[in-house]
Order: sequence, then structure tokens, then C-alpha cells
Amino acid sequence: MTTGSDKNRRQGRIRVGIGGWTYEPWRTSFYPKGLPHARELEYASRQVTAIEINGTFYRTQKPESFAKWRDATPESFVFSVKAPRYATIRKALAEAGPAIDLFVKSGVAELREKLGPLLWQFAPTKRYDREEIGAFLKLLPKEIGGRPARNVLEPRHESFVDPSFIDLARRHRCAVVFTDSTEYPSFGDITSDFVYARLVRSESAIPTGYAAPALDAWAKIARTFARGSEPREFARITNVKPAAEPRDVFVFFINGAKERAPAAALQLLSRLGEKSRSSRAA
Repeated sequence: MTTGSDKNRRQGRIRVGIGGWTYEPWRTSFYPKGLPHARELEYASRQVTAIEINGTFYRTQKPESFAKWRDATPESFVFSVKAPRYATIRKALAEAGPAIDLFVKSGVAELREKLGPLLWQFAPTKRYDREEIGAFLKLLPKEIGGRPARNVLEPRHESFVDPSFIDLARRHRCAVVFTDSTEYPSFGDITSDFVYARLVRSESAIPTGYAAPALDAWAKIARTFARGSEPREFARITNVKPAAEPRDVFVFFINGAKERAPAAALQLLSRLGEKSRSSRAA
């Protein structure tokens, strides 16, 4: 007989979510009619299992804001946090130390156990330089608020498709973004104990954002990642095959027809055997 604990050891936790929670079109396509804007996070966090905070990319947030977001969400909910552009969109990444410290000390720790990965997104024009990127990775936080930090990198220039970059990411235990973008590179190499996917091809003509076959495929991909394997859909850059051990997986519907992102997330959660928390409570 297979117990729940045996099952958990064979597969990591898969979380599916959206980017942010304040978006005008969602007030007619996702949120209940008449829902106060102040309760949108409360509602969204009970429909999906994670949210990527994007506002931190554009401006420094206050500790009180992080604490408020933490308290508005369910116990098992997780946020990922996009690092600020003043730390990542810069000419010399090796000199980003003070900017990274400012971000880390801005109050992120107030999310406590709900703090998930930190997303470090590079400019599309940023080319790969081993020495510079290696110096930057040394600056990333190892822990926040006494908890291990989970760092994920999103390079957006083809020059990062380089075995030495994958080696650096593995050495520093950083995940690298998997994406279905046709503009930016995606990587099939697992470099950390978790996996992070950002899906950007939702279509407005499709009510669920993605067609059923695509959602089925992503459910399969997420499960493959969670088991510790590498999906065939993504080409690997190196020949190094990591140990097949359970890994947590984060899948966010971010861009494209953003108005469809919540529907896509809910459809994927359904395929993974998850239901919204509000449905479970009913």
C-alpha cells in the first residue's frame, strides 16, 4: 500500500499561479462582481497556489506591505518576488552588491514562511560574461530571515546558452527560468532543487489562455520536473544529469494575453489534481 508520505517523497510540490493580483481586466473575467479592490489578493490567493510579486521590480516596497500581503493569504500560500531593476538592469552586475542588500533589507523577510523564490531577471541586451555573472551570483543572498534563499535567474540573451553558465548556476544552486517564449532562450538543464517556469503565450481568443493540448503538455512537464527528471520538450545544454530526486515546481502564467492568465492557471491546477481552496472549503 502506498502512503501519502511515500507519494510526497517521490514528487515535489507543484505550485501554479499568476503575476501580481491587481489588473483591471481581471475585475470582469476573474474576480467576483463587486469585490472590493482591497480584497483582490485575498481572493486570488485562494484560487491559485502562488503569486509572483512584480511590483518589487519597479519600486522598493515597505516592510508593512510585505506583512500585509502575508496576512491576507492562506497558511500554505507562497509568493515569489521579482528583484528590482536597479539590481539587475545595470551595466556592471558585479557591482550590484549594495542594490541587492537594499532589496533584501527592504522587508522581504516579513513574508516569513510564505517567501518563495527570488527572481533575478536580466535585460534582453545583457550578454553572458562568465566572470561578471560569476561575481554577481556570489552577491545573491544565501538566506533571508533565517530561511534559505531560493534564487532563480532569467537571462534573456542567447549568449547565455553556454555550458559554463549552467555550470555557474549549479555551483551557486540557482534555478534558471524555463519559458515557452519565442523571443528568449529556455534551458532544459536542472540546476537547483526547484524548478521555475514563466509561461508567456496566453491567447485572448482562447477562454483558457492555452488550448487543452498545451495545458495537458504543461501538466506532464510539471510532473516530470517534480519527479526530478528533465522533460524532453526542453533541450539540455550540458551532458550533466542531476540526481533524480523530488523537486518543487513553480509555474506562473505571466504574459501574452494577461487577461487569460487566471483561467490558464486554474485549468492547469485542475489537470494536476488540485482544486481552489475556496472549492475545498465549500
